[in-house]
Amino acid sequence: MAKMGKKYQDSVKELEKSKLYDPSEALELVCKTAKAKFDETIELHIRLGVDSRHADQQVRGAVVLPNGTGKTIRVLAICKDDKIELAKEAGADYAGNTEFIEKIQKENWFEFDVIITTPDMMGQLGRLGKVLGPKGLMPNPKAGTVTPDIAKGIKEAKAGKIEYRLDKTNIIHCPIGKASFGAEKLGENFDTLMAAVIKAKPAAAKGQYIKSCVVASTMGPGIRVNSAKIG
Repeated sequence: MAKMGKKYQDSVKELEKSKLYDPSEALELVCKTAKAKFDETIELHIRLGVDSRHADQQVRGAVVLPNGTGKTIRVLAICKDDKIELAKEAGADYAGNTEFIEKIQKENWFEFDVIITTPDMMGQLGRLGKVLGPKGLMPNPKAGTVTPDIAKGIKEAKAGKIEYRLDKTNIIHCPIGKASFGAEKLGENFDTLMAAVIKAKPAAAKGQYIKSCVVASTMGPGIRVNSAKIG
């Protein structure tokens, strides 16, 4: 097992090993234990009492965080010619149609963080599924990245819209901001994401829905949140 650095070990000492922290206290601590020289990303990890192997127990959606993620999002808009100028005005970093599809396919070009597209372009974008899918870049209506209102989709992505979805171990992993945000702004983002996940509870889910909840900075230890104090 790799030896943890001194800053990490110092941060661990500030935590009570078996304690479940109230959300506000956990967010204060996660900022305090983010000791790297860069502005660390704060992530939220939520284990759910569902089984992702079943289609009726999937949890997936998107939400605009009130304070954004602290990251500058590069948006590629794929749309028909008549909407290209609209997409650029809405803030897209790149806007076009087949030329960008070919650029991704032939040049392995990925100078963007999210693709926003219109439903009428999905037929052509679909052939990039094997390339975009593994990178989590394939547009999806549930995430709001396939939309007839491309301007709205672009503005939401730029404002800090994030997608949440279960992984194979039934955990959702999402960024909720930067350490520099402070506990209050992180708390607003935390509450918004948790509310969305709770609202998305599948009808087929039985028993305890929020199994566990952990917040952590990029280089810091995980801090367990008392899920009974959420929602």
